[in-house]
Amino acid sequence: MKIKKAVIPAAGCGTRMLPATKSVPKEMLPVTDKPIIQYNLEEIAAAGIEDILIVTNRGKSAIEDYFDRIPELEDTLSRQGKIRELSLVREASQLARVHYVRQQEARGLGHAVWCARSFVGDEPFAVLLGDDLMRSQTPVTAQLVAVAEDYGTSVLGVQRVPPEDIARYCSLRVSPVRKGLYDVSALVEKPKPEQVYSLFAILGRYVLTPGIFPILESLPPGHGGEIQLTDAINVLCGRERVLALDFKGRRYDTGSLSGYLEAQIDFALNHPLVGGWMRAYIKEKAETLMGGNGGANTLPG
Repeated sequence: MKIKKAVIPAAGCGTRMLPATKSVPKEMLPVTDKPIIQYNLEEIAAAGIEDILIVTNRGKSAIEDYFDRIPELEDTLSRQGKIRELSLVREASQLARVHYVRQQEARGLGHAVWCARSFVGDEPFAVLLGDDLMRSQTPVTAQLVAVAEDYGTSVLGVQRVPPEDIARYCSLRVSPVRKGLYDVSALVEKPKPEQVYSLFAILGRYVLTPGIFPILESLPPGHGGEIQLTDAINVLCGRERVLALDFKGRRYDTGSLSGYLEAQIDFALNHPLVGGWMRAYIKEKAETLMGGNGGANTLPG
């Protein structure tokens, strides 16, 4: 099978990042000089996928505006000879064919994916959570697509998480296929200690077959009273093969303040314009904190 479409659920309220997300979509918060969601579109495009559906809600029009052309701004930059800035502005609107649908009521991730059914049709598709940012040599979506197209199955992007964190995610029951690749026989969302199958959890990346849609259509609400995508995939495991790929790369949960700040630092360190400055700045701050009175009463300015 060939993966030609991707879906980004981006209708969440961003409550973990308030007050910044009161009026700014969490997916539009910048990491260095680009919004989080642009990194996800770049990851999708690098996997050879050209059609992307972003599931939004009535408070997320800034996403649509960002990926649209702004002729007035482009004309101003052109007249001022700001060629680099003009290229960057145009880049966002040229990454892929971007489509939109609104999730009219907040009913969970599973419902957001179900909203993509008309766009997807009878094809397999990738799913990227809008606030999960990845840094890897080979784009994580490309890693999953390669496995999905090779095996003809759904593929979940997973990694092991610390035991104390598994209750925040889902837990997968797996059996090995080859190094880094597993068959999945069951999943449980936000497990209690006695429900934990393994420390493998899905971290924001999926390739799913259209077989997920009939399940989502009739799935009852699960954890938190929402339609859980994990619950639907658990049913899918009983109907067709589902694989889990222990992907290579670092995932940042930019929907949390700590994850967002980690991403800011790591992406800045690797940015061609500010990487050197960031390394020097961190070194200076570390020396300040460690020197003098041992860092007491000394905070970064």
